[in-house]
Formats: sequence, C-alpha cells, structure tokens
Amino acid sequence: MNFSFYIAKRYLFSKKTHNIINIISGISAIGVTIGTMALIIVLSVFNGFENLVESLFNTFNPDIKITAKHGKTFNKYDIPVDSIKKIPDVAYYTDIIEENVLLKYNNKQDIVTIKGVDNDFEKMTKIDSAVVEGNFILKNNNNNFTVLGYGIAYYLGINLNDIITPLSVYAPKRGETSALNINNAFNYKNIYPSGFFSIQQDFDEKYMIVPIRFAKQLLNYKNEITSVEIGLDKYCDKKDIQEKIQALTGDKYYVKNRFQQQEMLYKIMKSEKFAIFLILSFILLIATFNIIGSLSMLILDKKEDITVLKSMGANNKLIKKIFLYEGMLISITGAIFGLIIGIFICYLQQKFGIIKLSSAGSSFVVDTYPVFVKISDIVIVFLTVCIIGFSSVWLPVKNISKKYLDIKLS
Repeated sequence: MNFSFYIAKRYLFSKKTHNIINIISGISAIGVTIGTMALIIVLSVFNGFENLVESLFNTFNPDIKITAKHGKTFNKYDIPVDSIKKIPDVAYYTDIIEENVLLKYNNKQDIVTIKGVDNDFEKMTKIDSAVVEGNFILKNNNNNFTVLGYGIAYYLGINLNDIITPLSVYAPKRGETSALNINNAFNYKNIYPSGFFSIQQDFDEKYMIVPIRFAKQLLNYKNEITSVEIGLDKYCDKKDIQEKIQALTGDKYYVKNRFQQQEMLYKIMKSEKFAIFLILSFILLIATFNIIGSLSMLILDKKEDITVLKSMGANNKLIKKIFLYEGMLISITGAIFGLIIGIFICYLQQKFGIIKLSSAGSSFVVDTYPVFVKISDIVIVFLTVCIIGFSSVWLPVKNISKKYLDIKLS
C-alpha cells in the first residue's frame, strides 16, 4: 500500500488531540455528502420530467417528419414514396394535411388546427392510448369522424352524446378574395366527434384529427399535402435512416427526427438541467471549503508526527501527499455516501411516489415527481465531486506546507 495513503487513512479515522478536528472533518464529509445527494436527486428528477415529456410527444410526433423548405404544401408524388418504403426498418408512411380552420359548435367557436391523417397514423403514434373519452374512430364506411384535443372540447363544451348537433368546420376558399359575402369566402363541412385525446396542453388546445379525405374535400386539395410522417422500427439506427431519407428527398425538403421537431423545447430543458447542475456544483464547492479548515487544523495537530517523519527521511513532497490524500478521502467518502443515499431516495420515489407533484384534484399528467437515474449522471457527479475536492485541497496543502513543513531537525 502507498505509504502516504496509508498514513492519510490512519489520520482520517484516528482520534485527534483536539476533538474539534474530528468534528470539522465530519462536517466536511457531511457537507460533501449532502451536496452529492442533492446533485444526483435533482438531475434524476430532470431526467424523469424529460422522459415524461418525450413519452407524451412521442404519442403524437412521428420518428421522422418530411416538410417542404419553401411553401406550405407540396405534391405528394414529388416524394419518392416507393424508395423510402423499401428502406429497412421503415414501418409506417402517412401523408399529412395540416391547416388552421374555424371550428363552431352551437354558439361557440374556436380557431384550431385540422390534421388530416390516413390509416397508418393510429398504428404509428399509438394515439389511441391517449384517448380519455370516447374512441379513436375516424372513418366508418363513408362517414367521417374527428378526435379532438380535450382542451378544444372543454372550451367549446362539446358533448359526445349529442348526435344532433355536428361540428362545423370552416376554411377559406383558395384564391377567394371577396369580403362582401362571407358565405362565399369559406368552405365548410360538418363532422361528428368520436372521442377526445389528452397528451399535452399545446396539443390538447390546438389539434383536431380527421381523415385525410375530409381535409382534402374541405381545403379543395388534390395531390397537395403539408408533410409526410414516417414511423420506424423500435430497434434501428434512426440517424442512418434519416440520412438515407434526406438523400432521397433532396435539398428541397426538411427531414427532421423527433428531437428536431421539438428542438427548442429540448434545448430549454437541457439548458435548465445544466444551469441547475452548475448552481449545485457551486454550492458543493462552498461546502468543500470546510475541508480547508479541517486540513489546516490537522497539520497543526500533527506537527510532532511531521518532525518524526522528516527525521526518518521523509521529504516535504511525501508529507504534502499525506494531507492531499486526507482531503481527497474526505471528498470521496462524502461522494460515495451521497451517491448511495441519493440513489436510494430516487428508488423510493420511483417505487412508492413519496413526494407528490400536485394536491388532490389538480389535473397533472402524473401525481408524483418522476425520477430516472442515469449511469452517466452518477459518473459525472462523482467526477465533479472529485475534481472540486482536489481543487479545494491542492492549493491550501501547497500553501500551508510552506509555513508548517519547513521544520529544521536539530
């Protein structure tokens, strides 16, 4: 065993001449433990919320989305459909039409986004699992139905059991500029709701899903679509497939993955997580300052030991290593206990949901704080604590040694 490390370990656990040194060393280790525990818990909560948001968006957003770089619509036959479908791991391919429309029900109205989809949409997104009332039915023979966001349904007061009053959907006629007769300026069609979905507020208050044939008739579209949504097999190289699709479609189209479709949101979440990490790391740095005081007092307490070691041939470098290891042992011990306690608390929260996210009656997606511990976070936190511990120990050991280690032997 390394001699310096052996002495440092003995100093860490042995009783000092002054009991206050043991107390300060214990406080230092506890401070590092609490800081480490806070880091791993907070990062795990952020991971939990990130996974929750991602799962909600994945219910609605496809793996790959193709849109035109210029203009709102494009001809669906300009996309090499057959070539894309032949790519291994491409499971679903659906044309999409999206447009803002006016939705009326009884005496209420709202501006919403109509989303026309075909048969693969339900299989690709599994949106039927997000239906909170009614059923996900868009077509029944020649009859068209719509599934609306719960926010739209609540605002308009839509009743699924009302088979008399339909939803009236209005869209501006293409090329129509006359404002004298408003009835001639809009196309409109009636449709009945079959269910309500609830995913996330932005979706619930914005979208109504209809068959693509209904959207084409309402908007007078023939071969025009606004996007193509593609679903991939679960275990595949999504980046490689995205690059292949981009090569097939050319530079006229955006080919975006799920992250790119909600790029701003994910960037904000990662920025918030990084900011919290920096704040807690700074608090941890302050906590490690206790180690400086502990080491300073330990060096004073062990002056006689230093004299004995130097008489036995130890140089200042070896003695400085002893106190450097002492400080690092305090940091590492605190880090290990902090990680163990933090992971255990996360496990309890994940298993039993001890800390509630909302009070009774509140309408959150989940009732308790979601947590998810990542191995990468454990490694990063441990390395961060070690780096902060080394930084806080190295300078004081170096400077203190100049004052107390230059002991001349008689």
